[in-house]
Amino acid sequence: MIGKPRIERRVAPVTDAQWPSSLHPVLRRVFAARGIMAADQVEHRLAALLAPAQLGGMARACELVEAALRADAPIVIVGDFDVDGATGTAVAVRGLRLLGARQVEYGVPNRFTHGYGLGPALVDELVARNPRLAGNGLLITVDNGIAANAGVAAAKARGMRVIVTDHHLPGQTLPEADAIVNPSLVRASFARESESGHPWPHSSTTASSAPGLNNLAGVGVMFYLLLALRAHLRERGWFAERGIGEPDLSGLLDLVALGTVADLVPLDRNNRILVEAGLKRIRGGRACAGVAALLASGKRDPARVVASDLGFVVGPRINAAGRLEDIRLGIECLLADVPAQARRLADTLSAINHERRDLQAGMVEQAEASVEKWLSRHAGSLPVGIVLYEPDWHHGVVGLVASRLKERFNRPVIACAPAGEGSDEVKASGRSIAGFHIRDALAEIDARMPGLLQRYGGHAMAAGLSLHRGDVARLAEQFDAVARERIAPEQLDAVLFTDGELDAGDFTLELAEQLRYAGPWGQAFPEPLFDGEFALVDWRVVGETHLRLRLSSDGLAAPIEAMLFGGYTGAPPPSRLRVAYALDVNEWNGARRLQLLLRHIEAL
Repeated sequence: MIGKPRIERRVAPVTDAQWPSSLHPVLRRVFAARGIMAADQVEHRLAALLAPAQLGGMARACELVEAALRADAPIVIVGDFDVDGATGTAVAVRGLRLLGARQVEYGVPNRFTHGYGLGPALVDELVARNPRLAGNGLLITVDNGIAANAGVAAAKARGMRVIVTDHHLPGQTLPEADAIVNPSLVRASFARESESGHPWPHSSTTASSAPGLNNLAGVGVMFYLLLALRAHLRERGWFAERGIGEPDLSGLLDLVALGTVADLVPLDRNNRILVEAGLKRIRGGRACAGVAALLASGKRDPARVVASDLGFVVGPRINAAGRLEDIRLGIECLLADVPAQARRLADTLSAINHERRDLQAGMVEQAEASVEKWLSRHAGSLPVGIVLYEPDWHHGVVGLVASRLKERFNRPVIACAPAGEGSDEVKASGRSIAGFHIRDALAEIDARMPGLLQRYGGHAMAAGLSLHRGDVARLAEQFDAVARERIAPEQLDAVLFTDGELDAGDFTLELAEQLRYAGPWGQAFPEPLFDGEFALVDWRVVGETHLRLRLSSDGLAAPIEAMLFGGYTGAPPPSRLRVAYALDVNEWNGARRLQLLLRHIEAL
């Protein structure tokens, strides 16, 4: 089905949990619908974090870092060009300096010259910049490296020791690193054992991890390495020898929260603890200068910040640098300690983000026009797996195009663009729907058509790949074929899950505030959304594309204000309508009042 989603209400199981009397019954229902059956499951105490020792490879990694610290050897962090990679790099640099490292630098691949991850060319550049890395340097990857076999081999050939920290799924062979810390190894190991009947080989450097940590983002893996390293150095007498106190690593949690939210990893309990701790630092005025400057650039009050502000305001500004310019601009902003410098960098990042939005809007318009042409030529029928290519698209933005089309048509989408002017290589990015593992789908295509894909990688909901320009049509054919095999027809029906109706007495500012801060809400722990039937009192257009409405319903003492962003199509909204909405607090000129944020409307 192609069209508007149907509303389906979540089922909240009956629970005898002892909730605090101050917790609103609606919020108890919301928690129960998300599998929260006890009050302590939504207590975000740092003491409840899972232990770093549960991550495989950690002991060996700590030994390698300790050796580098004691030898005063140069350490280079190799990050990635998205928010997770940028925050992970900043956490690594800041954290290692706090722990006593005196020679820490970073390098990040450029999307346009290096491609994704650690490669031999980047290794050559790092050694050229700091010849001391060759022979006695330590290289640590963040948010990449699990598929960087050639890059790790190149670093090892230069005499470096290599620690890979990553959270992406590995390929068939692991890089020959000195230590690997990756919570996804446990999932990959299980899959390989299930397929082959034989255990996947592990060594002490690549031991699989506790399942409770397998949703960590790349920045979360790095933060866990720092926690383990601090404990390791304590046991080895590092701090006592130098007469220094142990550093407080909680000062890095604003960066950990930003990377975790922006990378859309599932917000399980462990990740919620990390994110909420970071949000509390920001609300308490203790964010690093870069995060504070980026929030100010987005006109967000740090005292009221929530996870969505990190995901939709701060994250895109950093991501834009990696998409269009150089992610080092974002990393330098996150490493800045002088507020004036952070503000200058944040302003630059905001300007790049404006450029990205304009570019994205044009590309999405082209993509939607291509799909409409397909529909007109094929009697309204779409491929199950959609592949789009335009010769004038910018490959740094194709992931956003894929995401927008996926949301509109509820199908997995791969968007492709030339790797550069005159290049025969195409770079592509895919986004998926629930129940279709896009990285596994690419692995299936690679198995069926060896050589079609030059490179690929990713996880369940997002993936990146490259191929020859002349092979785009074959990719489209194969992607649709695999999608048809793995996606049941009912999965293509867009569903909007809600938490049901609210009573008239629930439309209060107090409940809106409780809901706002009860999260953090995000991936796999969705923001509370409700539905109901209303009558339209009046409406007006705001800013050309947005709708401000006033709605009434039985039992409401007065009409309630509502906002639908991007909802004006040129026609008036229906007089009676069913809506899906979030309770929200509208702040204007110092006044705060309740409003509904509409996510979907349909005529009754």
